[in-house]
Amino acid sequence: MESSHNARTLRLTLAFLVVAAAIVASGFFFIRLRNRNKIFSLTGAVIQQNVDTRKQSPIADVVVTATNDEAPAPVKTNASGFFKLPLGRKERRGQNVILHFRHPGYQPIDLDTTVADNIYVIHMVPLHTGEEDAPSGQPAVIVTNILIRYSTENSVDANIGTGVTTFQIPNTGGIPCDQHTPCSPDGRWKAAIGSATLDAGQGNEYRNARVFCIAGPCPFTKVVGDNFTRGGRVISASILNWSDTTTFLFQAEVFRRQVNDTVRESYPVVYGRTFNFSLPSAAEGPSLEAELDKTPITFPLGPDPKLSWASCSVIMGSRYSKSYRCELKQGFKFP
Repeated sequence: MESSHNARTLRLTLAFLVVAAAIVASGFFFIRLRNRNKIFSLTGAVIQQNVDTRKQSPIADVVVTATNDEAPAPVKTNASGFFKLPLGRKERRGQNVILHFRHPGYQPIDLDTTVADNIYVIHMVPLHTGEEDAPSGQPAVIVTNILIRYSTENSVDANIGTGVTTFQIPNTGGIPCDQHTPCSPDGRWKAAIGSATLDAGQGNEYRNARVFCIAGPCPFTKVVGDNFTRGGRVISASILNWSDTTTFLFQAEVFRRQVNDTVRESYPVVYGRTFNFSLPSAAEGPSLEAELDKTPITFPLGPDPKLSWASCSVIMGSRYSKSYRCELKQGFKFP
Protein backbone atom coordinates (compact mmCIF):
# COMPACT_ATOMS: atom_id res chain seq x y z
CA MET A 1 0.00 0.00 0.00
CA GLU A 2 2.91 2.32 0.80
CA SER A 3 4.43 1.56 -2.62
CA SER A 4 1.17 2.57 -4.35
CA HIS A 5 1.15 5.88 -2.43
CA ASN A 6 4.70 6.68 -3.49
CA ALA A 7 3.92 5.96 -7.15
CA ARG A 8 0.92 8.28 -7.02
CA THR A 9 3.03 11.07 -5.47
CA LEU A 10 5.65 10.64 -8.19
CA ARG A 11 3.01 10.92 -10.93
CA LEU A 12 1.62 14.10 -9.39
CA THR A 13 5.08 15.63 -9.14
CA LEU A 14 5.87 14.85 -12.78
CA ALA A 15 2.54 16.28 -13.91
CA PHE A 16 3.24 19.50 -11.94
CA LEU A 17 6.68 19.85 -13.53
CA VAL A 18 5.23 19.39 -17.02
CA VAL A 19 2.58 22.06 -16.41
CA ALA A 20 5.18 24.46 -14.95
CA ALA A 21 7.47 23.96 -17.96
CA ALA A 22 4.56 24.65 -20.31
CA ILE A 23 3.71 27.89 -18.47
CA VAL A 24 7.34 29.08 -18.62
CA ALA A 25 7.60 28.23 -22.31
CA SER A 26 4.36 30.08 -23.02
CA GLY A 27 5.66 33.11 -21.13
CA PHE A 28 8.85 33.22 -23.17
CA PHE A 29 6.81 32.84 -26.37
CA PHE A 30 4.50 35.74 -25.55
CA ILE A 31 7.39 37.97 -24.45
CA ARG A 32 9.24 37.22 -27.69
CA LEU A 33 6.09 37.84 -29.72
CA ARG A 34 5.52 41.12 -27.89
CA ASN A 35 9.09 42.29 -28.52
CA ARG A 36 8.78 41.34 -32.19
CA ASN A 37 5.76 43.62 -32.45
CA LYS A 38 7.49 46.49 -30.68
CA ILE A 39 9.31 49.16 -32.71
CA PHE A 40 11.70 51.15 -30.54
CA SER A 41 12.47 53.93 -33.03
CA LEU A 42 11.80 55.18 -36.55
CA THR A 43 14.77 55.94 -38.80
CA GLY A 44 15.13 57.62 -42.15
CA ALA A 45 16.61 60.46 -44.15
CA VAL A 46 15.35 63.85 -45.36
CA ILE A 47 16.40 65.07 -48.81
CA GLN A 48 15.41 67.79 -51.25
CA GLN A 49 12.61 67.12 -53.71
CA ASN A 50 14.00 67.11 -57.28
CA VAL A 51 13.34 65.02 -60.38
CA ASP A 52 17.12 64.89 -60.90
CA THR A 53 18.40 62.41 -58.30
CA ARG A 54 21.83 64.09 -58.37
CA LYS A 55 20.22 67.22 -56.94
CA GLN A 56 18.40 65.47 -54.07
CA SER A 57 20.78 66.87 -51.46
CA PRO A 58 20.48 65.89 -47.78
CA ILE A 59 18.82 68.46 -45.54
CA ALA A 60 20.34 69.08 -42.12
CA ASP A 61 18.61 70.51 -39.02
CA VAL A 62 15.11 69.33 -39.97
CA VAL A 63 13.03 69.05 -36.77
CA VAL A 64 11.26 65.68 -36.65
CA THR A 65 8.40 65.09 -34.21
CA ALA A 66 5.56 62.59 -33.86
CA THR A 67 1.93 62.80 -32.81
CA ASN A 68 0.80 59.63 -31.05
CA ASP A 69 -0.20 58.31 -27.63
CA GLU A 70 3.22 59.05 -26.18
CA ALA A 71 4.75 61.92 -28.16
CA PRO A 72 8.54 61.52 -28.05
CA ALA A 73 10.98 64.39 -27.80
CA PRO A 74 11.79 66.02 -31.17
CA VAL A 75 15.04 65.21 -32.97
CA LYS A 76 17.00 66.96 -35.71
CA THR A 77 18.53 65.52 -38.86
CA ASN A 78 22.33 65.54 -39.02
CA ALA A 79 24.52 66.75 -41.90
CA SER A 80 23.66 63.66 -43.95
CA GLY A 81 19.90 64.15 -43.43
CA PHE A 82 19.64 61.14 -41.09
CA PHE A 83 17.16 60.99 -38.21
CA LYS A 84 16.30 58.45 -35.54
CA LEU A 85 13.09 59.18 -33.65
CA PRO A 86 12.58 57.15 -30.44
CA LEU A 87 9.06 55.90 -29.76
CA GLY A 88 7.15 55.50 -26.51
CA ARG A 89 6.83 52.25 -24.58
CA LYS A 90 3.28 51.63 -25.77
CA GLU A 91 3.98 51.91 -29.48
CA ARG A 92 3.54 48.70 -31.48
CA ARG A 93 3.92 47.66 -35.07
CA GLY A 94 0.91 48.74 -37.14
CA GLN A 95 -0.23 51.53 -34.81
CA ASN A 96 -1.01 54.92 -36.33
CA VAL A 97 1.50 57.77 -36.02
CA ILE A 98 1.82 61.20 -37.64
CA LEU A 99 5.36 62.39 -38.35
CA HIS A 100 6.03 66.12 -38.65
CA PHE A 101 9.02 67.54 -40.55
CA ARG A 102 9.84 71.24 -40.15
CA HIS A 103 12.61 73.42 -41.57
CA PRO A 104 12.44 77.21 -42.12
CA GLY A 105 13.63 76.87 -45.73
CA TYR A 106 11.22 74.12 -46.80
CA GLN A 107 7.52 73.41 -47.01
CA PRO A 108 6.32 71.53 -43.91
CA ILE A 109 5.38 67.85 -44.19
CA ASP A 110 2.94 65.87 -42.04
CA LEU A 111 3.17 62.16 -42.80
CA ASP A 112 0.26 60.02 -41.62
CA THR A 113 1.66 56.48 -41.43
CA THR A 114 1.82 53.39 -39.28
CA VAL A 115 4.64 52.18 -37.07
CA ALA A 116 6.80 49.81 -39.08
CA ASP A 117 10.38 48.65 -39.29
CA ASN A 118 11.01 50.67 -42.46
CA ILE A 119 13.47 53.26 -43.74
CA TYR A 120 11.59 56.54 -44.18
CA VAL A 121 12.86 58.73 -47.03
CA ILE A 122 11.26 62.17 -46.90
CA HIS A 123 11.40 64.63 -49.83
CA MET A 124 10.98 68.29 -48.84
CA VAL A 125 10.24 71.11 -51.29
CA PRO A 126 12.25 74.36 -50.89
CA LEU A 127 10.24 77.51 -50.13
CA HIS A 128 12.53 79.51 -52.42
CA THR A 129 14.41 78.52 -55.54
CA GLY A 130 17.29 80.76 -54.50
CA GLU A 131 17.30 82.43 -57.90
CA GLU A 132 15.37 85.40 -56.52
CA ASP A 133 17.02 88.73 -56.02
CA ALA A 134 18.74 89.52 -52.75
CA PRO A 135 16.52 90.77 -49.88
CA SER A 136 17.81 94.29 -50.59
CA GLY A 137 16.24 94.16 -54.04
CA GLN A 138 19.58 93.97 -55.81
CA PRO A 139 20.07 91.40 -58.61
CA ALA A 140 21.38 87.99 -57.55
CA VAL A 141 25.18 87.75 -57.23
CA ILE A 142 26.79 85.42 -59.78
CA VAL A 143 29.15 82.86 -58.21
CA THR A 144 31.87 81.46 -60.49
CA ASN A 145 35.30 79.77 -60.51
CA ILE A 146 35.12 78.00 -57.14
CA LEU A 147 38.49 76.52 -56.18
CA ILE A 148 39.55 74.61 -53.06
CA ARG A 149 43.16 75.08 -52.01
CA TYR A 150 45.06 73.29 -49.22
CA SER A 151 48.54 72.06 -48.41
CA THR A 152 49.93 68.69 -47.39
CA GLU A 153 53.27 67.58 -46.00
CA ASN A 154 55.32 65.25 -48.17
CA SER A 155 58.35 63.34 -46.94
CA VAL A 156 61.10 62.99 -49.53
CA ASP A 157 64.33 61.03 -49.18
CA ALA A 158 66.91 63.20 -50.92
CA ASN A 159 70.30 61.98 -52.05
CA ILE A 160 72.67 64.61 -50.64
CA GLY A 161 76.04 63.04 -51.40
CA THR A 162 78.30 60.02 -51.29
CA GLY A 163 80.40 58.56 -48.48
CA VAL A 164 83.67 56.96 -49.59
CA THR A 165 86.88 55.66 -48.06
CA THR A 166 89.68 53.23 -48.90
CA PHE A 167 91.42 50.81 -46.56
CA GLN A 168 94.17 48.21 -46.78
CA ILE A 169 94.61 44.75 -45.30
CA PRO A 170 98.39 44.32 -44.87
CA ASN A 171 99.56 40.69 -45.09
CA THR A 172 102.33 38.50 -46.44
CA GLY A 173 101.22 35.62 -48.60
CA GLY A 174 102.54 32.08 -48.61
CA ILE A 175 103.09 31.76 -44.84
CA PRO A 176 101.54 28.63 -43.30
CA CYS A 177 98.87 29.35 -40.72
CA ASP A 178 99.88 26.62 -38.24
CA GLN A 179 96.51 27.12 -36.55
CA HIS A 180 97.33 30.73 -35.58
CA THR A 181 94.11 32.58 -36.41
CA PRO A 182 93.11 34.22 -38.56
CA CYS A 183 93.69 31.71 -41.34
CA SER A 184 92.50 31.27 -44.91
CA PRO A 185 89.12 29.57 -45.29
CA ASP A 186 90.83 26.20 -45.89
CA GLY A 187 93.06 26.71 -42.81
CA ARG A 188 96.37 26.57 -44.75
CA TRP A 189 97.64 30.16 -44.87
CA LYS A 190 98.22 32.96 -42.45
CA ALA A 191 95.65 35.73 -42.96
CA ALA A 192 94.75 39.20 -41.73
CA ILE A 193 91.49 41.10 -41.22
CA GLY A 194 90.97 44.76 -42.07
CA SER A 195 87.85 46.91 -41.67
CA ALA A 196 86.45 50.39 -42.33
CA THR A 197 83.55 52.42 -40.97
CA LEU A 198 81.49 55.25 -42.45
CA ASP A 199 79.28 57.66 -40.43
CA ALA A 200 76.64 59.61 -42.39
CA GLY A 201 76.03 62.11 -39.60
CA GLN A 202 72.99 63.08 -37.56
CA GLY A 203 69.71 62.71 -39.48
CA ASN A 204 71.34 60.99 -42.46
CA GLU A 205 71.68 57.38 -43.53
CA TYR A 206 73.65 55.34 -46.00
CA ARG A 207 72.05 53.29 -48.77
CA ASN A 208 73.32 51.21 -51.67
CA ALA A 209 76.62 50.50 -49.91
CA ARG A 210 79.26 48.45 -51.73
CA VAL A 211 82.81 47.29 -51.00
CA PHE A 212 85.23 45.91 -53.58
CA CYS A 213 88.92 45.23 -54.05
CA ILE A 214 90.84 47.72 -56.20
CA ALA A 215 94.49 46.59 -55.72
CA GLY A 216 96.50 43.51 -54.75
CA PRO A 217 95.71 39.80 -55.10
CA CYS A 218 91.94 40.34 -54.86
CA PRO A 219 90.93 36.69 -55.51
CA PHE A 220 92.34 35.75 -52.10
CA THR A 221 90.02 37.94 -50.06
CA LYS A 222 86.57 37.47 -48.54
CA VAL A 223 83.98 39.68 -46.79
CA VAL A 224 83.67 38.39 -43.23
CA GLY A 225 81.80 41.30 -41.65
CA ASP A 226 78.75 42.70 -43.45
CA ASN A 227 77.34 45.62 -41.52
CA PHE A 228 76.66 47.73 -44.61
CA THR A 229 74.10 45.92 -46.79
CA ARG A 230 71.12 46.96 -44.65
CA GLY A 231 72.25 50.60 -44.61
CA GLY A 232 71.90 53.07 -41.76
CA ARG A 233 73.72 56.02 -40.26
CA VAL A 234 76.85 54.01 -39.38
CA ILE A 235 77.98 51.16 -41.65
CA SER A 236 81.09 49.01 -41.62
CA ALA A 237 82.79 46.21 -43.56
CA SER A 238 85.46 43.64 -42.59
CA ILE A 239 87.66 41.78 -45.10
CA LEU A 240 89.73 38.61 -44.66
CA ASN A 241 92.98 38.58 -46.72
CA TRP A 242 95.22 35.45 -46.92
CA SER A 243 97.69 36.65 -49.56
CA ASP A 244 99.75 39.82 -50.04
CA THR A 245 98.45 43.27 -49.07
CA THR A 246 95.19 44.33 -50.75
CA THR A 247 93.34 47.64 -51.02
CA PHE A 248 89.53 48.05 -50.87
CA LEU A 249 87.12 50.82 -51.77
CA PHE A 250 84.14 51.33 -49.44
CA GLN A 251 81.35 53.56 -50.80
CA ALA A 252 77.66 54.39 -50.20
CA GLU A 253 75.02 57.02 -51.03
CA VAL A 254 73.95 59.48 -48.32
CA PHE A 255 70.20 60.15 -47.96
CA ARG A 256 68.34 62.60 -45.76
CA ARG A 257 64.58 62.71 -45.03
CA GLN A 258 63.14 66.10 -45.98
CA VAL A 259 59.60 67.32 -45.28
CA ASN A 260 58.09 69.70 -47.84
CA ASP A 261 54.75 71.51 -47.98
CA THR A 262 52.92 70.92 -51.25
CA VAL A 263 49.99 73.11 -52.29
CA ARG A 264 47.05 71.15 -53.70
CA GLU A 265 44.07 72.41 -55.66
CA SER A 266 40.73 70.79 -56.43
CA TYR A 267 37.36 71.77 -57.83
CA PRO A 268 33.93 71.03 -56.37
CA VAL A 269 31.15 69.11 -58.08
CA VAL A 270 28.15 71.37 -58.72
CA TYR A 271 24.57 70.10 -58.91
CA GLY A 272 21.80 72.69 -59.05
CA ARG A 273 22.47 75.17 -56.25
CA THR A 274 24.77 72.91 -54.25
CA PHE A 275 28.44 72.09 -54.60
CA ASN A 276 30.33 69.25 -52.95
CA PHE A 277 34.00 68.53 -52.27
CA SER A 278 36.15 66.57 -49.84
CA LEU A 279 39.50 67.02 -48.11
CA PRO A 280 41.98 64.36 -46.99
CA SER A 281 42.85 64.07 -43.31
CA ALA A 282 46.34 65.48 -43.98
CA ALA A 283 44.99 68.73 -45.47
CA GLU A 284 46.30 71.86 -43.75
CA GLY A 285 45.14 75.47 -44.05
CA PRO A 286 42.22 74.76 -46.40
CA SER A 287 40.57 77.71 -48.11
CA LEU A 288 37.84 78.23 -50.66
CA GLU A 289 38.35 80.72 -53.49
CA ALA A 290 35.48 82.04 -55.59
CA GLU A 291 34.52 84.98 -57.74
CA LEU A 292 31.41 86.91 -56.68
CA ASP A 293 30.30 89.06 -59.61
CA LYS A 294 33.83 88.62 -61.02
CA THR A 295 35.46 89.78 -57.78
CA PRO A 296 37.88 87.11 -56.44
CA ILE A 297 37.55 86.44 -52.71
CA THR A 298 39.26 83.86 -50.48
CA PHE A 299 37.41 82.26 -47.57
CA PRO A 300 39.25 80.16 -44.94
CA LEU A 301 37.61 76.80 -44.20
CA GLY A 302 37.53 76.18 -40.47
CA PRO A 303 35.95 73.25 -38.60
CA ASP A 304 32.56 74.99 -38.94
CA PRO A 305 32.77 76.90 -42.23
CA LYS A 306 30.88 80.20 -42.34
CA LEU A 307 30.29 81.72 -45.76
CA SER A 308 28.26 84.85 -46.45
CA TRP A 309 26.99 83.40 -49.72
CA ALA A 310 26.52 79.67 -48.95
CA SER A 311 25.47 77.38 -46.12
CA CYS A 312 27.89 74.50 -45.60
CA SER A 313 27.84 71.30 -43.57
CA VAL A 314 30.73 68.96 -42.87
CA ILE A 315 30.65 65.17 -42.54
CA MET A 316 33.62 63.36 -41.01
CA GLY A 317 34.69 60.36 -43.05
CA SER A 318 37.04 57.47 -42.56
CA ARG A 319 40.50 58.24 -41.23
CA TYR A 320 39.43 61.83 -40.40
CA SER A 321 38.75 62.90 -43.97
CA LYS A 322 36.07 65.58 -44.42
CA SER A 323 33.22 65.91 -46.89
CA TYR A 324 31.70 69.36 -47.47
CA ARG A 325 28.25 70.09 -48.89
CA CYS A 326 27.37 73.74 -49.52
CA GLU A 327 24.18 75.35 -50.84
CA LEU A 328 23.95 78.87 -52.19
CA LYS A 329 21.98 81.32 -50.07
CA GLN A 330 19.14 83.43 -51.41
CA GLY A 331 20.45 86.21 -53.60
CA PHE A 332 23.30 84.14 -55.06
CA LYS A 333 23.30 81.88 -58.08
CA PHE A 334 25.56 79.99 -60.46
CA PRO A 335 25.66 81.27 -64.06
